[in-house]
Amino acid sequence: MRMDHVSYACESDGLAATTERISSALGVEAVRGGVHPRFGTRNMIIPLTDHHYLEVVEVLDHPASDKAPFGQAVRARSAAGGGWMGWCVAVDDLAPFEERLGRSAVPGNRKFPDGQELVWQQIGIKGLIADPQVPYMLKWEGDPSLHPSLARPSNVRLASLTIAGSAERVTAWLGEPVESPLEDVAVEWIAPRGTPGIMSVTFETATGLVTI
Repeated sequence: MRMDHVSYACESDGLAATTERISSALGVEAVRGGVHPRFGTRNMIIPLTDHHYLEVVEVLDHPASDKAPFGQAVRARSAAGGGWMGWCVAVDDLAPFEERLGRSAVPGNRKFPDGQELVWQQIGIKGLIADPQVPYMLKWEGDPSLHPSLARPSNVRLASLTIAGSAERVTAWLGEPVESPLEDVAVEWIAPRGTPGIMSVTFETATGLVTI
């Protein structure tokens, strides 16, 4: 289990403008992601060091976005003004989570312009919608060289998260200590009885620390 990425739902002026603000603040160029046909969303990617990345995601006017929990989550966060939607951990086996949550993982995919396809399985979006402090889980499949963090060389590092919530709650959700996936990312837990979710993310950049 390891930290994989953080997701930012686009603001009212759309995917391109939201991504440009974030990439400019970090001093890096974003990479065009693509459409998630099963979820009714599309994204832009900001690769980071240490096999991490930042995803900026936008909901589409597409029937899938009304049915898929991921599309619902993006739509709700963007409707509230946009901002940090959640974080994600990558695992080698989703079976323990499927058993504990009582449902099956769902497939995800997006195609590259050259026809290659990024594929994965994910679970836990419904949990994130109900309690935004908890991560969702995914298992990457297919060619590991297509991982979004490798889309472009990067010198920006995901340094820390500030999460409104409780480490004990997230540990219970993951089934193992929350420190396991976060061993290379610092977390400050605040307001355990307040509205849960990611409050800010801090990055190490070429010009110093930047908090978004």
